Amino acid sequence: MKILLHICCGPCAAYPLEVLKSEGIKVNGYFYNPNIHPYREFKKRLEAVEQLAARENLSVEYHREYGLRDYLRKVVFDEENRCSHCYDMRLLEVVEHAKKLNADAFSTTLLYSRYQNHDLIRHKAEQLAEQHKIPFYYHDFREGWQQGIDMSKEMDLYRQSYCGCIYSEQERYDKRCRKKKTKAHK
Repeated sequence: MKILLHICCGPCAAYPLEVLKSEGIKVNGYFYNPNIHPYREFKKRLEAVEQLAARENLSVEYHREYGLRDYLRKVVFDEENRCSHCYDMRLLEVVEHAKKLNADAFSTTLLYSRYQNHDLIRHKAEQLAEQHKIPFYYHDFREGWQQGIDMSKEMDLYRQSYCGCIYSEQERYDKRCRKKKTKAHK
């Protein structure tokens, strides 16, 4: 089986890549992340994926254009649903690319993160799989959360401290914003 794996960053790809390879799956990577802000962060994450790919002998195609404007056009005035829009953008891109490559299935390293909405990712990916007639390979990679962290540290990969978008950056570093979000979720 040949899978096109959407890669959000190097640390989130380490464990899923190990799992897929151990299952005998041939993996090609695809870096497409228009949500990442600021530009320096985008470059650091891209470089971490390049570093992982070189170390693991992984073939990766890189969408090197900084896509912040496209991302913001999708989410401005609907920031509460920004993750849904972000998943739509990235999953659509990966499923279309998987079709072009004649991959047997597609998946995403977003499934590794404890901070992502797995049910929503899975639902959106399964809809796209049905629409585009290519299977979505689901695996809950969160089971290897600590192992992936340890692997990324061992590989000396750049490890980010927020999801990627301008809004998650604010939530990570703005204490007032964090307090509001915590109150809203209670």
